[in-house]
Amino acid sequence: MASRIKTVLEMIKFEHSIFALPFALTGALLAARWTRHGWPSVRQILWIVVAMVAARSAAMTMNRIADLRYDRENPRTQQRALPKGALTLQFAWLFTAVAVAAWQLNPLALKLSPVALTILFFYSFTKRFTNWSHLFLGFALGISPAAAWIAVTGGLDARMLILCAAVTLWVGGFDVLYACQDIEYDRRAGLFSVPKKFGIAKALLIARIMHIGVIALLAWLALGFGLPWPAWAGIAVVAALLSYEHSLVKADDLSKLDAAFFTVNGYISMLFLLFWGAAAAVWRV
Repeated sequence: MASRIKTVLEMIKFEHSIFALPFALTGALLAARWTRHGWPSVRQILWIVVAMVAARSAAMTMNRIADLRYDRENPRTQQRALPKGALTLQFAWLFTAVAVAAWQLNPLALKLSPVALTILFFYSFTKRFTNWSHLFLGFALGISPAAAWIAVTGGLDARMLILCAAVTLWVGGFDVLYACQDIEYDRRAGLFSVPKKFGIAKALLIARIMHIGVIALLAWLALGFGLPWPAWAGIAVVAALLSYEHSLVKADDLSKLDAAFFTVNGYISMLFLLFWGAAAAVWRV
């Protein structure tokens, strides 16, 4: 059983939940402070976390199902659970079906959950027809702050879409970096990506431009809500870490790609929550 659980967690890359979850929690904190001058309830935080992890797990499993043929062919992915037979395709479908929890939040969250799941599942097929699948992935995670705002308030403030756009560009940018290692396989398999279309050097530039956009959008959001100094300190930290991330990856040297993708982005999301959570705490709404 322990081995099966470990295999499932590896299939869905459970540890990557840390990428989007802090942004969802930030959305929840801002929502509660702005609308009620208080804090999200323990129940709301609990079910936001459960819904986020469940939805992402379902989406990741769908991605593994959709890409099974390619994962079997690509040397980088042949050791994943489905290609090597550690988990069956039937189990993956069952796991996808049960990984839903949005009904526990509020009526609007329930009504919008099919839309959110459609967005999450649709990403898995975009590599077959567009070079910009990275932005579809970014948007799939980028909706999390708006979803959290809805979970807390039952409605949506349009300014939260700025944070959604920032997360979309952040995830899209580092997915462009990550896709650089599959450029040769994508060419052979007929799949689409920014690195395949523009080459690695230009792909790195495009990712850099996306991440500059992230900083601009975060500054816009901080101004829009009138957030205090910890939010601006958080933006500076995110900018510094993104600069460091790009310094690790070069067109002729992708050896540090894993450090740029996993370690740095994990720090970015957690520190963003820390600084913006502090801003929410001292925010005079």
